[in-house]
Amino acid sequence: MARHHTYAQHFLRSPRLVAELVGHSNIRKNDTVYDLGAGSGVIASVLAGRCKQVVAVEVEPMALQTLRNNLGHVDNVTILEQDITTLPLPVTPYKVFSNIPFNLSAPIVRKLAEATNPPKSIYLIAQKQFARKLVPGNDHFTSQLSAEIAPWFTVRIRKPLRKTDFTPPPAVDTVLLEIKPREEPLLDGSQAANYRAFVRKCFEHQTTFQATDRASANISPEKRPSQLDIDEWIRLFAISTEV
Repeated sequence: MARHHTYAQHFLRSPRLVAELVGHSNIRKNDTVYDLGAGSGVIASVLAGRCKQVVAVEVEPMALQTLRNNLGHVDNVTILEQDITTLPLPVTPYKVFSNIPFNLSAPIVRKLAEATNPPKSIYLIAQKQFARKLVPGNDHFTSQLSAEIAPWFTVRIRKPLRKTDFTPPPAVDTVLLEIKPREEPLLDGSQAANYRAFVRKCFEHQTTFQATDRASANISPEKRPSQLDIDEWIRLFAISTEV
């Protein structure tokens, strides 16, 4: 279906493809799963056959009406008319499987990762470039958001997608991105706000990063914030909090 330009989104064409993608996830029959930006309900319809409860979130009027027409009669699908950026998140366990608007990828990941009750797993259709910068690695630059969430979450690319899998076809390459809470966090949750603020300042202010004691953290002076791995960030944060 066409999407109004103010709600820019590329929809998956095929329920068969969605079923294949869900097969790459850890979604199980007793799960509650949120589909953020559900559109006409292609993803939600597949999830409804795979899990206990689906919450399909949509705000664009035409898509919302189509969603209600398609899935309003399905017992285990709840449809919410809600902006996904301001959506109140549940206090009970849940997972996310969504094809969100690409321009909201970073805000949505940050919202979910920083939630008091984050999802048990997150699966997003995302731009490949965004996903690669979110996946820690030594062969490419990583983003500020990657550094912010890495102590508590693992991130990996599960499957590449084709442009022809969407309508309208996107101009960029896309992937299925998986974000899961670590079984053993690398930092205590009580340190999350201070750690994220530290990372943000290092990325946004070169003087702040240059003033850190990277030598004591065994970090090369040639490295920029986007080149640090998670162990280096944690060492640098620990040393900075000792000052």
